Amino acid sequence: MPPQSFKKQESNGLNLKEQVISINRVTKVVKGGKNLSFAALVVVGDPNQKVVGFGTGKAREVPAAIKKGIESAKRGLKKVHVQNHTILHTVLGRFGAGQVLLKPAPAGTGVIAGGPVRAVMQAAGVPNVLTKSIGSRNPHNMIRATFAALAQLRGRQEVADLRGIAKEKLG
Repeated sequence: MPPQSFKKQESNGLNLKEQVISINRVTKVVKGGKNLSFAALVVVGDPNQKVVGFGTGKAREVPAAIKKGIESAKRGLKKVHVQNHTILHTVLGRFGAGQVLLKPAPAGTGVIAGGPVRAVMQAAGVPNVLTKSIGSRNPHNMIRATFAALAQLRGRQEVADLRGIAKEKLG
């Protein structure tokens, strides 16, 4: 697995937008009956700062689960390498049985993605990108695969340093 290029971000001073991806009702059968609880999967991000994170929260009530998910997502905010209007290169992220392919797109294309991947791309502030989800459609796996793909993105300066050439000589 390639090294992670994410940098942790603080949530102070960011204009974060939250989006609930899924809410799952969970029932635990016990001696006295059934215990009902909820699990929420949430994505938060600041499109202007190119920062995004996701988290899960579990509670007996839906609003409490969403609040816990938002707090969890704020603790895991990551900076994403984005060019002017798209990502720099094609990447394939994998997690479990889910795979997500991210491809650069010309200006004006928009975010061509479905479900959880669209939420992550919009929260990250990527205005033009083509995506394809392969394999598992589980929202948890798709989001983690998307974050694995975003972690593989390299900035122009980082690629130039790896190749040992000047940033201006990159094509």
